Amino acid sequence: MVKIGVLISGGGTNLQAVIDGCENKSINGEVRVVISNKENAYGLERARNHNIKAICEKDEDKIIEVLKENEIELVILAGYLKIVSPKLVNEYRNKIINIHPSLIPAFCGKGYYGEKVHQGVIDYGAKVTGATVHFVDEGADTGPIIMQKTVEVKQDDDTKKLAKRVLEVEHEILTKSISMFCENKLTVNGRRVYIND
Repeated sequence: MVKIGVLISGGGTNLQAVIDGCENKSINGEVRVVISNKENAYGLERARNHNIKAICEKDEDKIIEVLKENEIELVILAGYLKIVSPKLVNEYRNKIINIHPSLIPAFCGKGYYGEKVHQGVIDYGAKVTGATVHFVDEGADTGPIIMQKTVEVKQDDDTKKLAKRVLEVEHEILTKSISMFCENKLTVNGRRVYIND
């Protein structure tokens, strides 16, 4: 069973999807610790409701310490609104997974997070958007892609309607990607991630 640490900044709906996946055994893992860089993040409450250690910590050296103390083997960024340092990336090379609410490389990188992503999609007039799960490297949303799934942009979409449909896809592909990682089915070769049967 893979020991998982989750970094969050907000409500934690993706965190909830991961916790549910571990509890219903669709993910062969266990969320050991949830760390937020914001004290009032509801995701901390979600963790406590499942008897998972929940910590508010902004200092990355201390975050690394907490991950090591809890023997974390996989780090999930689930709505973590902070670019992680090269130090953390090096400690967990190809063991940090992020979810982003667009089809990378579109509408991603610095400044593209939360509703800003969906507003960007609508303003551009894109016909499809979606979600991307990727490994984290030193850049912003530039790591090797594990999974993507598209979502149609409808004519009457506003950011809230679009975000809601994208979020459903996020939950689906994030839990699938984590499950494949835990089953040792992912191989990274340069920019490409291969899924092994």
